[in-house]
Amino acid sequence: MEHALLSASSAARWMACTASPRFEAQFPETTSEYAEEGRLAHALCELKVLKKFTNSINTRTYNSRLNKLKKGPLYADEMDRTSDLYIEHLTEKAMGYDIPPLVNAEVKVDFSEYVPDGFGTCDCIMIGGDMLDITDYKHGKGVPVLAEGNPQMRLYALGALKKYEPFYGGMIKRVRMTIDQPRIQSELSSETITVDELKAWGETIKPIAQTAFSGFGEFKPGDHCRFCRGKAQCRARADVNTALEDFKGCLLPTAENREKAQHGGGNVLTNAKIGELLVRGKDLVQWYKDLEEYALNALLNGEEIAGWKAVAGRSNRTFSDQDAALAAVIAAGYDESLVYEHKPKTLTGLEELMGKKEFAEKIGQFVIKPLGKPTLAPMSDKREPYSTAAADFSGAAQGEQQGASS
Repeated sequence: MEHALLSASSAARWMACTASPRFEAQFPETTSEYAEEGRLAHALCELKVLKKFTNSINTRTYNSRLNKLKKGPLYADEMDRTSDLYIEHLTEKAMGYDIPPLVNAEVKVDFSEYVPDGFGTCDCIMIGGDMLDITDYKHGKGVPVLAEGNPQMRLYALGALKKYEPFYGGMIKRVRMTIDQPRIQSELSSETITVDELKAWGETIKPIAQTAFSGFGEFKPGDHCRFCRGKAQCRARADVNTALEDFKGCLLPTAENREKAQHGGGNVLTNAKIGELLVRGKDLVQWYKDLEEYALNALLNGEEIAGWKAVAGRSNRTFSDQDAALAAVIAAGYDESLVYEHKPKTLTGLEELMGKKEFAEKIGQFVIKPLGKPTLAPMSDKREPYSTAAADFSGAAQGEQQGASS
């Protein structure tokens, strides 16, 4: 696959750390099972968009290509379900237009007017009325991605405008950018802005992009480092995370603390200080994990890491042939009912069996979603603060429903 130095998908990183594009270019591109799963899921989505919205593929060709994709080693039934949800969401969008919109899948766009040599691929583009509508499918289930202010989506939109404005003239006035991440959230994340607002934003990033492309950018470590190929070997990131004086800086004793220390209370961290340390420590922990991952891979590839070696981790016993083992147990005189456990399918398993619509109709009334276990998150997180009262109410409501069904 061809990649731009300043890709749309890495825009959040190179806009923050303008030195990163040229820095990570020295490291070989790698892939992972998660990345390959994502590519396969995108191929399914593209195929289904072509079948649903265009006349470019007949049923026979569609079935042939679909069966070929399903034979891939990373294919899972979940991909079929999430790609179907993607098509449902696109269909709902299309039905919102007064007349059927133009729909294209996997559209390569050029946004080099704003970013040197910038190009990328839009998963789906719809155009109808005065609206240019771009949808990006994300198969990952790790971190929710939001569309609001998302530079990847805005760069795609700029490229799509360049491609389609010559055909539509001044008809396109608004741009809607949507992220569909069905494995994490059922709700779509969207942002709608005017064409003028989008182009004005494009002008603001021109100098940033030029700096990043030129190779004279500055290093600025942060949360965006996690997707950089050089994250474990970046000296700037190491300098930030080994600057222990920064930690000391937020613990320097104040006059009040010195007075407390005389009475034995000065060694107690305040909640405010703990909040500061949590922010600083989060990046430190992730940096150390990245170092561990790099070192292990280097050792497995025959390289040396001073003072470290790769060893076999803990493992659990398993059968080389489970069916043969269980048959031998039964042959030894044990009743089959003692050997096999009869368990009901999980909620997800039943939804897979029945299909989403029938599942909702027949047993949706029995489905509840209790409030999740409290977890720590920064104030920038979009979720509502955890409420103990709401958790108590959720537990009481769950108990009442279980009592009513018994």
